[in-house]
Amino acid sequence: MYLFTVPNMTCGGCAKSVTKALQIVDAAAKIETDPPKREVRVESSATEADLRAVLTEAGYPAEGAPAAA
Repeated sequence: MYLFTVPNMTCGGCAKSVTKALQIVDAAAKIETDPPKREVRVESSATEADLRAVLTEAGYPAEGAPAAA
């Protein structure tokens, strides 16, 4: 499981956009968003690089190194 910090995910609408973007890479991914903490937890078979790339493309780049959650 990956834990990403996404600074510009500030509301529920942002969280939906982040979720949709991640599902492009892995439709079966389990995704938990926490807009107040600006955190996204992703359980996926996709690589970290692929997840980061799709977040960046969607306008929600992840900061820092992900923590294994």
